[in-house]
Amino acid sequence: MNLPNKITILRIILIPFFIFFYLASFVPYGKIIATVILILACITDAVDGHIARKYNMVTDLGKLLDPIADKAFSVSALLLLVADQTIPAPYGVIVAIIILIRDFTVSGLRQIAASKNFVLAADFWGKIKSIILDVALPVLFVLSYLINDLSMTLKNFVLYYAIFGYSLLAIATLLTIYSGVNYLIKNRQVLK
Repeated sequence: MNLPNKITILRIILIPFFIFFYLASFVPYGKIIATVILILACITDAVDGHIARKYNMVTDLGKLLDPIADKAFSVSALLLLVADQTIPAPYGVIVAIIILIRDFTVSGLRQIAASKNFVLAADFWGKIKSIILDVALPVLFVLSYLINDLSMTLKNFVLYYAIFGYSLLAIATLLTIYSGVNYLIKNRQVLK
């Protein structure tokens, strides 16, 4: 149980708190607190991976838990945004399905490769997708707060902010599709 794994486990422990504060309308600034937790999770994701690689602390436990923590946070965030209609139906559901299919496909391909003693490196486009999604989700969390908790005096700002957030999500979705297809093509020998 090294430091990177402890950070990853902390990220997993934060998930119920993150969901609670987002949904707890009776908590003042609950969505802002959830946004801060989400941003901390994104930062700790980068930190634990950096520490693990730099100090040669990569473990099998970390390889198992890190993707679980990443997917649990991103999918939870997407579902919360869909549930409160911050991402209008059916677009949010479509985005969540695309991201889930890509992540399950890549995870499955990695498991097949591991069973044949291959190690599949993370795809560059997958990393870019993750970075953009890690920016888009907090932006959309703040949008949810702006839509529900502020007066209409900021209507124009909220409109432009929404366009910005939805654009980031659209880019992340397109990169999800591209990176998934690219990953399959690059690693098709594993499937043979």
